[in-house]
Amino acid sequence: MIEIRKADQRGIARHGWLDSRHTFSFGHYHDPMQQGFSDLLVINDDRVDPGQGFGTHPHRDMEIFSYVLEGALEHKDSMGTGSVIRPGDVQMMSAGTGVRHSEFNHSKTEKVHFLQIWIVPGVRGAAPRYQQVHFTEADKRGKLRLIVSPEGGEGSLAVHQDARIHAGLFDGAETATLDVAADRYVYVHVARGKVEVNGERLGEGDGARIRHERALTFAKGDGAEVLVFDLRPRELPTM
Repeated sequence: MIEIRKADQRGIARHGWLDSRHTFSFGHYHDPMQQGFSDLLVINDDRVDPGQGFGTHPHRDMEIFSYVLEGALEHKDSMGTGSVIRPGDVQMMSAGTGVRHSEFNHSKTEKVHFLQIWIVPGVRGAAPRYQQVHFTEADKRGKLRLIVSPEGGEGSLAVHQDARIHAGLFDGAETATLDVAADRYVYVHVARGKVEVNGERLGEGDGARIRHERALTFAKGDGAEVLVFDLRPRELPTM
């Protein structure tokens, strides 16, 4: 079963320097029917003006995953990490017992467009950690590349949860199939472009809750970039 959430159904937040779309309830946007899915709590689609960003603020017991689509995102945290995240880079910050960080547009002239995703951890009170890995276009072209997993296998980033995230790029005749175990849920988010998932057409910003499908085939892409979350079979995150 594929339950589609269209891009124009998402919450909207505009703060002058920030234009954001919220797939699930976040901040001032609250929808009792959109409180997350399985252990996936937040997908924010953010565009930040040059030189602007989120000042230093705290997090605790949350897996925070950033995926840059355009531009460059500058990160600093209380662990002493300082980095710039660009397209192809995947960043994972495990807040654990507590961490403070800031995120700013690294450019003074161009906007940055990125996804920030929160996953509820399976353990609390873990030591904070930071990870960043670069995946090339070839890594994702016409395939579903594992970028996040519990063990950090296949060069992916490690997450404190029974969750696996794949990223893929699809155009034209490119196609890929993901086998899904009988006891798993899947969430698909189309970061840009258009693609068919088991014959269902999804556009930029669309998402889909998927239950009881044993395989997902991605095809007929038009500049598509997708994230695919392989999750535990539960409806809502438990924090």
